[in-house]
Amino acid sequence: QYGDLANWMIPGKMVKGMGGAMDLVSAADTKVVVTMEHTAKGGAHKILPQCKLPLTGTKCVNTIITEKAVFEVDSEKGLTLTEIWPDYSVEDIVGATGCEFEVADDLKPMAQVEV
Repeated sequence: QYGDLANWMIPGKMVKGMGGAMDLVSAADTKVVVTMEHTAKGGAHKILPQCKLPLTGTKCVNTIITEKAVFEVDSEKGLTLTEIWPDYSVEDIVGATGCEFEVADDLKPMAQVEV
């Protein structure tokens, strides 16, 4: 909810190593964009008030992009829903998200970026 990231280990699973993720998220002026599935298998929440797994970084995530929505992350205020996939309602996103969030005044439909 406040930008913590846990992406390198699931307890009880074989781990080869944490790689360079900790170095990347801790670097000054780094913008961290997490792309992920909104929910786990069976619909379990993956966006939570607090990480339950070992942390890669604290308050380091700036943006979360899922197949359902885009959230901007403020390390003090939490999440703001800024974009939503047209097939979903805000109520759908509330149900699929495991923590509270604000909805942007200018909520937009998700779309491809023009390059």
